[in-house]
Amino acid sequence: MRALIVVDVQNDFLPGGALPVPRGHEVVEVINALIPGFDVVVATQDWHPEDHGSFAVHHGRAPGELGELAGLPQILWPTHCVQGSAGAQFAPGLRSEAFDAVFRKGQDATVDSYSGFFDNARRRDTGLDSWLRSRGVQEVTLVGLATDYCVKFTALDASALGYEVRLVRAACRGVELSAGDVERALGALSEAGVRVV
Repeated sequence: MRALIVVDVQNDFLPGGALPVPRGHEVVEVINALIPGFDVVVATQDWHPEDHGSFAVHHGRAPGELGELAGLPQILWPTHCVQGSAGAQFAPGLRSEAFDAVFRKGQDATVDSYSGFFDNARRRDTGLDSWLRSRGVQEVTLVGLATDYCVKFTALDASALGYEVRLVRAACRGVELSAGDVERALGALSEAGVRVV
């Protein structure tokens, strides 16, 4: 069984959103074209409480600065993907009706969650792994936002969990807080056995 995992294609990550990924809107059409080729399609959704500890405003700091959360280094982000907000909804035009399941992450205010499988401190999982295994999924393909954060960490966890993992580069876009972040992320994924196609 082959699964497509659509990572965080939400309004706040599109141009004009609270945490825009450059050209993030371009992934929608590519992802829609890929959906029919998979046995199951799932999505992850950033779903933060308003008081999430990764938000710069709660630290009196500027977005992009480094802080600490759950004992881990933490990039402080603009307030984004707040539960129930328009920014947290899936992108317009994305075929979200085709999703067999949606796994929400980042709901614990005390720890960030980049991966669709686990929070950053690995204190709890989202249920995505058990859902995939219960359906006999062995191969996963990753698409979405952003290449250098949530897509990267979801793909790394999928590989570590024993799935055969592919990433469709044309269906991902990166934040690039620092120049070269996307290429470094793709290099790390290749080293972990992820096929970048």
